[in-house]
Parts: sequence; structure tokens; C-alpha cells
Amino acid sequence: MKIAVLIPCYNEAKTIAKVVSDYRAALPEADIYVYDNNSKDGTDEIARNAGAIVRYEYRQGKGNVIRTMFREIEADCYLMIDGDDTYPAENAREMVDLVLEKHVDMVVGDRLSATYFTENKRPFHNLGNRLVRGLVNTFFKGDVRDIMTGYRAFSYQFVKSFPVISQGFEIETEMTIHALDKNLSLKSIPVEYRDRPEDSVSKLNTYSDGFKVLKTIARLFKEYRPLRFFGILAALFGVVGLVMFLPVLIEFFATGLVPRFPTLIVSTVMMICALLLLVCGLVLDTVAKKHRQLFEINLNILNMLHKGETK
Repeated sequence: MKIAVLIPCYNEAKTIAKVVSDYRAALPEADIYVYDNNSKDGTDEIARNAGAIVRYEYRQGKGNVIRTMFREIEADCYLMIDGDDTYPAENAREMVDLVLEKHVDMVVGDRLSATYFTENKRPFHNLGNRLVRGLVNTFFKGDVRDIMTGYRAFSYQFVKSFPVISQGFEIETEMTIHALDKNLSLKSIPVEYRDRPEDSVSKLNTYSDGFKVLKTIARLFKEYRPLRFFGILAALFGVVGLVMFLPVLIEFFATGLVPRFPTLIVSTVMMICALLLLVCGLVLDTVAKKHRQLFEINLNILNMLHKGETK
């Protein structure tokens, strides 16, 4: 069984040598890949000297790096970590074994159930993690404890069937939603988290990247759960239209007159919009279900091809 350790990096010269060394000790049989994303501090040379296989992705953004990693590397199990030395290597073997022996499609290294809230010094990050976790689990009926962790293990079928759309840090959210929507096997295990060293700077912008994550959740909710998404909008338009229409109706029964024609027209338009939104939701829900069926067929084909290659 071939194991690949994937480390996307951007200016991680302070920590990359230790990360490569730690995971080489934890998984001596694994190939360790460092994908440099336009670093200017010599991250690539340090990683190469530490024994990693160094490759490059020149389109800026973590999502772009992971897209290239998933396309280029062939393995039976993929372990993805960050190059900032915030995730300990002690959990690596357990995560890999869950993929290889228990056939889990994605193992999530859960920081939030361990030391994240005490180690992390950025309070808005704590709030953002809770918010994203609540939204994803509510919209997609999951129970994932840490949505945005960068410590994950994947099966071959997950990596080769995952359509990477995001370009930046919202990629982890997209991975989680994909697994929930496609009913892939997913397991979370608590992992210790340590904050970055003092001379190591985070590339994550709390506000701009946080907005991108929320935008990704909304986009995928619309695409993966269109009936619920458009149903909510239809209900809002319908309620507003009904609230506007009722006084006109009451006045008509009382006097036989409709003196407020503008209100009647607006309420009618609102109800028509509600009906159109509901119809859109029903049509797109049928399309989404058909895509899930096609995904299952393609997954079976992918598994047969992979088994043929590994014989």
C-alpha cells in the first residue's frame, strides 16, 4: 500500500524541516511531497534537504495547490497536513490505518475537541470555526466537529473523485461538504493542536478568508440542496406577500372595495416569485439527485480501474 504525505507550503522556512522530519519518522514508508506555492524564503530548498519530494504550483492559493496534488500523485492513502508545525505527527499512523484498514474515505483531525481553543490566540478564529461548524452541520445534516482543519487523511476514491473548485483556504470546507453530500465514509479523531511558533506568520486572513468560507457554504448549499435553499427563499417571499395581502383582503370583505391597488399588486408579485422559486427548487433538486446517481456510477468505475492498476 502506497502512502503519500501532502504538504502545501507558502513561506514556511521556519518549520518545514521539522514537519518533514516528524512525519518521516511517523510514516517511514511514505513518500513526502512538499508543494511550494511561490515561497520567497527558501522553503523549497529546506524541504528538499530534509528529504521531501518538492514540486511547485505557481497559481497562488491553497485550493490550487491541492488541486494539483490530487491530480498528480497516485497513492492508496493520502495524508494532508500544513507546513506550519501546528499538527503533531503522533496521530498520523492512526489516521492512515483508518483509511487503509477500515476503508474510511476521509479522516478529519479534530482540533476543536482537543486543544485548539486554548492554544489559538486569535479569538475571531475561534468564533469563525464555531460558526462554520454550525452552518455546515445544520445545512448538510452532519456531525463533523472540525470543518476547517488542515489535518486529514483520504482514500484514493475520495481524492480522484473530488472536484476541486475553491482556490484558497475555503478548500477544507468544500471537502467536508462534498463528503457529507455524497455520503462518503467520514470519521473524526481528536488531535492535539499547537499554535504557530512566534516567528511564524499565518497566511489566513480572518475577515476576507472567513467571508470566502461563508460564501462557499452558501454556494454549495444552493448547488447540493437546491430544494431547501430555494424553499427557504420561497417561504420568505410567500410570507411577505401574504402579510401584505391579508389587510387588503380583510378590507375587501368589510367594504367591498380595494382602495390599495399598489399593495395588492406588490403582494401578488411576491406570491408569484415565491411560486417560481419553489418550482426552481424542485427542478434543480431532481438534477442534483441525478448527479448523485452518476457520481455513484463513476465511483464504481474508478474503484474497478484502481483495483486493476494495483493487481
